[in-house]
Amino acid sequence: MLTARDVMTRDVRTARAEWSLEELASFLTSNAITGAPVLDEQGKLVGIVSTTDLVRNRMPEHLDFPDSAAMHDRAYEGGIPPSELEGFGIEGGSTMSVADIMTPIVFDCAEDTPVNEIADAMIRGRIHRIVVTRKGRAVGIVSSLDLLRIVRDMNTKAAAE
Repeated sequence: MLTARDVMTRDVRTARAEWSLEELASFLTSNAITGAPVLDEQGKLVGIVSTTDLVRNRMPEHLDFPDSAAMHDRAYEGGIPPSELEGFGIEGGSTMSVADIMTPIVFDCAEDTPVNEIADAMIRGRIHRIVVTRKGRAVGIVSSLDLLRIVRDMNTKAAAE
């Protein structure tokens, strides 16, 4: 039985609650990720933030958010140019912080949580990532892409047999 420990990404990129939205946009694009757990000044897990939160809270109605497929392609070509951060609708001098836009509810699980339970929680919660915790600290993250990787690998293995 596969568990969170087997499929999680161990190198968890975390955002800070006190960051500006400009810092958040730069962090997400430079790491080619669409969301991250949020830590407070003491390093405590306090929420989750995503590009959707940025768009929902800062996007001027007349601007179009960069197409996610195009964003993905550019991320693998060496990162998204800073000029494209404008697509997030971030204005210099904004006083909003990550704490203002994050989701303060963290879906988390233990390292020994079966993958099928993780998938069920993601489907029920309509979320794309679950933080894997140990004693209240993030030790990994399981994303919808991690679960898709399992499906792909199972199909590849079945085809080879």
